[in-house]
Amino acid sequence: MIKALRTAASGMVAQQLNIDTIANNLANVNTTGYKKSKVEFQDVLYENVRRAGTNVSAENVVPVNLQVGYGAKPIATVRTFDTGDLNPTDNPLDVAIQGNGFFQVSMPDGTVAYTRDGAFKVSSDGRLVTADGFFMTPEITLPQDTEAISVGIDGRVQVSLPGQLDPQEVGQIELAKFLNPGGLNAIGHNLFLATASSGDAILGNPSENGFGELAQGYLEMANVEVVDEMVNMILAQRAYEINAKAIQTSDDMSRIANELKR
Repeated sequence: MIKALRTAASGMVAQQLNIDTIANNLANVNTTGYKKSKVEFQDVLYENVRRAGTNVSAENVVPVNLQVGYGAKPIATVRTFDTGDLNPTDNPLDVAIQGNGFFQVSMPDGTVAYTRDGAFKVSSDGRLVTADGFFMTPEITLPQDTEAISVGIDGRVQVSLPGQLDPQEVGQIELAKFLNPGGLNAIGHNLFLATASSGDAILGNPSENGFGELAQGYLEMANVEVVDEMVNMILAQRAYEINAKAIQTSDDMSRIANELKR
């Protein structure tokens, strides 16, 4: 019965993490470029009371195992990188990626981070930056007298200047992709860092070699489906409740055993 207490407790801990992950998904339902997570579980060690293949006589062998498990544990939080819905904003500095790829931004320590959040701003010196002031990589600088900005589906950035009929190209947006995007490390601020598991970034221009196209005047919304998360929350709650019931039942059985009289 002590085993049952610990086994059910492991199930409650696992479902608590599941609820925490679901709550984070729901909290970020309006976060630009957010990618939902789900928890994966794994059973833990087993006690072999009797192994399959054990001889019970000269001619008879036990056909199946007699095992007792010790519960469950969470082993991974996996992100789903499906493209979210595109929301029109009519802001020329808002850019969404339709398909595969990440924008690159330069962190204060010089490392490169990756994001799907294309809500860019213009710094005081004309450079494109994120809402936190991190510079886009490669850097793109707009002339001080820019009247209009155009971002093509292939990432070419052009501006209209006073007195010029033809637009002037000022830069090229470059995207990054990974063989294993699930291995990226989320650090908040809508940013990811590459890890040994994700592999090195593969760079390229939008709409080429498997990279997605850019859509100016749009933002990619979170790929969280509220109804799915509510269903998952109900399932996690029921699993938590049944594990709590198993603990209560085990405790009741221990009490009954303690109250036995000869």
